[in-house]
Amino acid sequence: MEILYLLVPIALVFIFFAVKVLFWAINSGQYDDLDTEASKILFDDKPKSKPTASDKAEQEKPQGEP
Repeated sequence: MEILYLLVPIALVFIFFAVKVLFWAINSGQYDDLDTEASKILFDDKPKSKPTASDKAEQEKPQGEP
């Protein structure tokens, strides 16, 4: 029963820090936009540049033949 004198204050300190971290996350904008980051995985990356005619010619060249 004496262990409660130690566990209750430790639990209260833990709860205090958990609530403090929660409010810090809310105030710093961690929960502002949850949908955008979740849907980014569904979209393809934008192409870096369009291939030129010389790039296409290099790709069509047979590999391994002298």
